[in-house]
Amino acid sequence: MRAPLLIRTVALLGALAVSNCAVNPVTGNPNFVTMSESQEINVGRTEDKKVREQYGIYDNPELQRYVNDIGQRLAKASHRAGLQYQFLVVDSPQVNAFALPGGYIYITRGILAYLNSEAELAAVLGHEIGHVTARHSVQQISAATAANVSVSVLQILVPQARSSAGDLLINVLGGSILSGYGREHELEADRLGAEYLARTGYDPQAMIKVVGVLKNQELFDAAVAKSEGREPRAYHGLFASHPDNDTRLQEVVRESAKFTSKENRINREPFMKYMDGMIYGDSPEQGIVRNNAFYHASLGLALQFPAGWRVQNSAQHVTAQSPDRNALVDLRSAGRAEGSPAAVLRKLLKLGSGSEVTPTTFGGQSAAITEQTLSGKPTRIAVVFIDKNAYAIGVQANTTAAYNQHRAALDTAMNSFHAMTAAERVLAKPLRVRVTTARAGLTFADLARNSPLGRFAADHLRVLNDRYPGGEPVTGQSLKTVE
Repeated sequence: MRAPLLIRTVALLGALAVSNCAVNPVTGNPNFVTMSESQEINVGRTEDKKVREQYGIYDNPELQRYVNDIGQRLAKASHRAGLQYQFLVVDSPQVNAFALPGGYIYITRGILAYLNSEAELAAVLGHEIGHVTARHSVQQISAATAANVSVSVLQILVPQARSSAGDLLINVLGGSILSGYGREHELEADRLGAEYLARTGYDPQAMIKVVGVLKNQELFDAAVAKSEGREPRAYHGLFASHPDNDTRLQEVVRESAKFTSKENRINREPFMKYMDGMIYGDSPEQGIVRNNAFYHASLGLALQFPAGWRVQNSAQHVTAQSPDRNALVDLRSAGRAEGSPAAVLRKLLKLGSGSEVTPTTFGGQSAAITEQTLSGKPTRIAVVFIDKNAYAIGVQANTTAAYNQHRAALDTAMNSFHAMTAAERVLAKPLRVRVTTARAGLTFADLARNSPLGRFAADHLRVLNDRYPGGEPVTGQSLKTVE
């Protein structure tokens, strides 16, 4: 959780609504688009500032330089080598990479943890360069503009950036327009990425390898989700089968053969050196979740969520949802601690003077609380002052019956919010990737015994090391663990 970013509606979409047909730089065929290349670059530059604010930049200059150098080599071999490309590792545990118009490309440290070679990293970057060179993002924005869907560029291109309000607008007005690039565009990006890999001396089969890594991550998460009673997350969901059995994907990657050099680099060991010590999972900048407790050292706060509830930590807020999905706890920034907690709470919820707001304390900190019905759901929200900052803690259930069912857990979670203690600061340290060499006879079960990854640690480590679902370490190989 970091300070909230309001993803604003991009006025540029309306300003660029004068449609024109432009020649696609890759195919040479005309495309219906609503922006020139200079406008495309301007949109990318504007949205880049929002990405940096929302996700944060991962603080590792050497890794940033490494990723940028690889990206720039690939970009020079692309169909739009004249663009000023920017490659950035963002501080997010999400398994993701995405591109904005004009050559702004981002990769999360979350996806880096699951890659196992420089060629695989190049494949991810090459795929995103393919989206840029084929102007897929421009086409998405143009389609949204034509449909009068007034949402931000980030909401169109990055599903994780969509707010609930944005999702509603997309569902009502945009239909399938904003559901993603679509299989044909994804396959084209894979084809172009494989070509750029081949042109720069990397093994283009790394493109298939990466899709396999993401598919295995998806399969693993589906297995975990089933045991936890939740919906699984999808990462490369356009490929229903494993890439080894995906004929179309095999075909588009095979087209890169005419560009292949004698090198076919993979570069596993150089890549693994950059992985050693990388933060895994939650970042200190967004707070750390341990055993359903949330600790944020720089903000100096802590909160205990109910046991068994699913905790999700994002840049804007941290939430916990009950196993039956009928109740939740939400913690987020409420701005500066100015005036009184009651005044901040009234302003936050736009409450009139007739609404009851009660002064109180949480963990010895000045606070105010109110009970409301929001969107037909029973809700209790408090604002608490800690130092110079205000925080909003909300608990909500789908129905009154659900609220009463979970009342004890909701009350306990809300009342647990407090200023962090010295002992808790030790718990606020992040997990990190560590690279070791596999000794003879080592198994993932051995590594799982002391792993902080929980009861699925063995399979989790298999996924991280591309040995899922049943592989074991190979003697002498560089192996990623989490400590």
